[in-house]
Amino acid sequence: MPKYDINDPTDLDILRAQFDIISRDDWEEYIELATEKKMGYKNINILKSAAKKAGISKYLSPKVISWVMELVDKLDEAMYEDEEE
Repeated sequence: MPKYDINDPTDLDILRAQFDIISRDDWEEYIELATEKKMGYKNINILKSAAKKAGISKYLSPKVISWVMELVDKLDEAMYEDEEE
């Protein structure tokens, strides 16, 4: 994932759109994978918070959206690596 500037309105709109595309079921998969990978209490909790707000990014701060989308990117990479094995 490219590095987005949360202070740039265009970048923020892109991040929000990427967040809103993720379904509630996808969030559950990310939470399960993060738990398996032992990504840490804070990261798992922020993913749970994101799952509650699935599709409605306007209720999350830009900082949280950026953090969550970085986690999603890491988890996508981990899923891809697991599939290759």
